[in-house]
Amino acid sequence: MEQTTLIKNAKIVNEGAIQEGDVLIKKGRIEKIASSISEPTEKCTIIDAAGDYLLPGMIDDQVHFRDPGLTQKADIHSESIAAVAGGVTSYMDMPNTIPNTLTQELLAEKYQLGAQKSVANYSFFMGVNKTNIEEVLKTNNETVCGVTDDGLYFDDDDGILANYPDYLDILFARVDTLIALHSEDDDIIKRNTEKYKQQFGEDIPFDHHPKIRSEEACVTATKRVLEIAKRHKTRFHLYHVSTAAEANLLDIGGKLRDKRITGEACVHHLFFNDKDYEKLGRWIKWNPSIKTEDDQKGLLKALLDGHLDIIATDHAPHTIQDKQGNYFSSKSGAPLVQHALTAVLELHHQGKISLPQVAEKTAHNVAEIYRMVDRGYIREGYHADLVLVSNKNPWTVTDDNILYKCGWTPMNGKTFHYAVTNTWVNGNHVYANGKVDTNACGQRLLFEKVR
Repeated sequence: MEQTTLIKNAKIVNEGAIQEGDVLIKKGRIEKIASSISEPTEKCTIIDAAGDYLLPGMIDDQVHFRDPGLTQKADIHSESIAAVAGGVTSYMDMPNTIPNTLTQELLAEKYQLGAQKSVANYSFFMGVNKTNIEEVLKTNNETVCGVTDDGLYFDDDDGILANYPDYLDILFARVDTLIALHSEDDDIIKRNTEKYKQQFGEDIPFDHHPKIRSEEACVTATKRVLEIAKRHKTRFHLYHVSTAAEANLLDIGGKLRDKRITGEACVHHLFFNDKDYEKLGRWIKWNPSIKTEDDQKGLLKALLDGHLDIIATDHAPHTIQDKQGNYFSSKSGAPLVQHALTAVLELHHQGKISLPQVAEKTAHNVAEIYRMVDRGYIREGYHADLVLVSNKNPWTVTDDNILYKCGWTPMNGKTFHYAVTNTWVNGNHVYANGKVDTNACGQRLLFEKVR
């Protein structure tokens, strides 16, 4: 049901500024923004923000919601609930489900699942491997966010496409949509794995994960992919940059919409470093790995100076059982969408990033990179995807307030100084003070035809 809502007395964080004012929402869109708006004559819900901060909802361009085929870990409904509770109003999901999303028919089936189950707005990437380029070329730019190989290595001994430059040449020459890739060098990873396997056997310590999936592995593959992307001038987005050295390979300056190559940092690479393996071990095992404190600081600097453009989560839930066992049996990845925005706001609390920069890197720039239609900003006429956050009551992540289907997070025990209090998706008040409207329905994201 469409709701008319008036948000009063908010500190509106948008497009480089913070301004006190009111926002009127009608028919799912932002009707008016002003310093003061009178209550409409029709039935209207009044929300007094009481000086809290209103931001555009976070847009997460990299999640693994595990639906279909891996729903013991997560599903679209459960994770979209966690997303809106964390201020993520839109997401883009990866193709490493079962079956892998490698045909247009399978892609259409995922969109049907999204329409049936998603509380947040949604888009699904078309998967690309070495055999399905003709299917990839059928992808509709206006209704699909892009194409990617991310996650498709999870049961594939052949590895990711970053290791196949001859094929990437063909792909980049023929595809006119956005291509997003995971970039690590398989040969280097295999060599490092054998080295530490000889030393430790199957029980490699988890703090050796960044030595196995090393800076060298990332930089080598990224240099290779960037050279191909630049040669073809194809629209390319580099996922989850985990090293400062990689970030500095990307261009800086100019308008974001003019960039043909963009890149992102993920929350866990900004929030953790290799010192955290001692306490968290398997629970922060991600691919690419969490690396040094210098990389952690370097990634944040790269975000602020424009080498990197956005912040994502790489939300990748596994059951607790999936994370057990030795280094080789413990799955890589962890859930983050419920805690991503609050973690970034914690960096703001620490004086490392401004609130306008938070809005820029979590919403504005994502909308620009993907050429999203009418989202990512607090603008009149745009979809009302909004999040209200308060810094008045610090809170701690506990088992009782985790909403992920898998029931855990590496953020457990962390205290955050900002809390998401209210979330609106297309004007629908989907989250308010701990309660989610689980019957709400997000919308399919739309994009400009030319990327």
